[in-house]
Parts: sequence; C-alpha cells; structure tokens
Amino acid sequence: MTNMFKDIIQKLYETQNITDDEIKLLIDLPESEAAPLREAALKRRREYYGNDVFIRGLIEFSNYCKNNCYYCGIRAGNTQVERYHLTKDQILQCCDTGYTLSFRTFVLQGGEDLSYSDDDICDIVSSIKKAYPDCAVTLSIGEKSKETYQAYFDAGATRYLLRHETATPDHYAHLHPESMSLENRKQCLWNLKSIGFQVGAGFMVGSPGQTLDCLVADLRFLQELSPDMIGIGPFIPHAQTPFAHEPQGSLLRTLNLLSILRLMFPYVLLPSTTALGTIDPIGRELGLEAGANVVMPNLSPVDVRKFYALYDNKICMGDEAAQCIRCLGMRVKCVGFRIVEDIGNVRRSV
Repeated sequence: MTNMFKDIIQKLYETQNITDDEIKLLIDLPESEAAPLREAALKRRREYYGNDVFIRGLIEFSNYCKNNCYYCGIRAGNTQVERYHLTKDQILQCCDTGYTLSFRTFVLQGGEDLSYSDDDICDIVSSIKKAYPDCAVTLSIGEKSKETYQAYFDAGATRYLLRHETATPDHYAHLHPESMSLENRKQCLWNLKSIGFQVGAGFMVGSPGQTLDCLVADLRFLQELSPDMIGIGPFIPHAQTPFAHEPQGSLLRTLNLLSILRLMFPYVLLPSTTALGTIDPIGRELGLEAGANVVMPNLSPVDVRKFYALYDNKICMGDEAAQCIRCLGMRVKCVGFRIVEDIGNVRRSV
C-alpha cells in the first residue's frame, strides 16, 4: 500500500495531475502514510518560494451582509451578532499600523454590506494606494457586477478573493439560500480574471454535505480556473447558524488537500489559515509544513474583532497587531520558514 501511495505522489509531483480515484486516495491518506506527500509538497513549494512566507494584513471592515449563507456567523439572518462597519479613516489607520509592521499587502474583507457604495469602496482603495503606493490592495467583498469589479480595479485594487465554496451545484444549494447560485459565483471569478485581477478561489474542507466527489470537482474547477491564490480551511460551525451542530472539518484532510494543491498548482499562493490554527494549536505551522506559503494576521481594531465571527472560537481576537505579528514570526521561524517584507506576487514560473 505504501508503494502505491508513493507512486501516486510521484506522478502528481511530475505531472501536476492524477486521476479522480487517485485524488480520493490522497485526500484520505492516513497520517501514517502522509510523510511522502508532505515532503513532495514542501520540495515543490521551496522550488518556487524558498522558505519565504508572505504576510497579508487582514482588515475586516464590516460584518454587515445581505446574504444568508447557512454556514456563516455574520449571515443576515443572525440577529444576535453586533454589527459594525469601519470608516475610511479607521481603515487607513489599520493600514498605517500594518505598514509600520512591514505589511505590504492589505486585504479588505467584509460581508456584502450595501451601506458602502461602489464609489465608497473605490475611494477607500485609491486612498490606500495613494498613501502606500508600494503596497497591494486586495478586496474580499463578494459577488459584484463586472462593471463594479472593473471600477475597483481602476481604483487600484489588483487582487480579489472569492471562494467558490463548492463546484457541485447540489452541494452549493445545500450551503446557500435560493437567492444565490453557483453559476453566478463562477461567473464572478471568470469576470475578475478577464479584467486582470490576481484571483483567489477556494473552499471549506468538511462543510456539511461535502463528499469526496465534491472535493474532486473542486480541484477540477480550480484546474480550469487556474487562480493565483487558493484559500482552504476546515469548516468550523457557528452557534447561530443552521449548521451549529455539524462536526468540524478534519485537520488531516485539510493538510492533505494543502499538499495536493501545492503539487497540482506549484506556483499558487496558498494560505495557512486562522481556521487551521483554531482547530489545532499548531495548525498554522502544520499548514506551512504541508505546502502553504501565506499567513494573514489581523489588523482590524481589537474592539471589533469579536464581532467578525464567521465561526466559533476564532483565535487572535484580542491580540494587538504588533503582538500578533511577533508571535506569528516566531511560530513561522520555529518550523524553518521566515516572514518577508514583500508584496508577495504570485510566481508562475521558477
């Protein structure tokens, strides 16, 4: 059995592709057999990125959302969450703090908050670019029209994160209300690519109703899309959602998928997420050892972080930004990597 796994891993390393059945075997690779997969992913990651880990300054600027996704703690139907949104000045203050701490990418993430007009978002983006011209601005604010995405791009946002969540229509319908569609989500990603954004997609691991076939479909869709960044993390339930009592996603399966993604997409920017650190005390370190090369510390004001709770028990809710980056820097160093002061663009070739 071990030799079979090794042969599949070697095939994936050499060709960046394997059969659906072989993918399924690697997704559920037992811990006792996982070392060759981790080693291959780490070797490939070092060929493209060495030991560098890129940091992204996450600014969670609003927890208002018009959508009602069944897995999300800031869903519109959650009447128990305390809502907030940051002003432009507050966002710029977060950027100022981050710049001083060597962040060169700012990620503005929020729910689909209708209180910000397109002009408001463009003004915020252009103000950040004017103040910090050597930095990248990433947006993660959901589904918009192609015209709106173009306006964001023209204002200076060059990266956009939009997890597709699942490439299987029935599974998408299980996770989202009827007002949302997988077709529109995918079209948004294609629109972003056509405009010229560096695009990030991704999915939760272990979301309710997910099967191995769903995960294979996710990987095949990502092959078609060829995104610059792929964000995955374990599903973690939130108490005020319909999935409150569903089991959380598997750490092992998430790590296996990180390694598979690194081998299928050698160039990709692959975060080791906060969700990984939430389900395991050294989850983010394990993610880096599985092939990830990005971490996203939180630059949001400490007094609002607890309200941006997509899932329960999220870590780093009370850490000041400086404290957070020092801690993360030591954690990264302990597993043989180094945080770099770099805008961290994708490297599609070596």
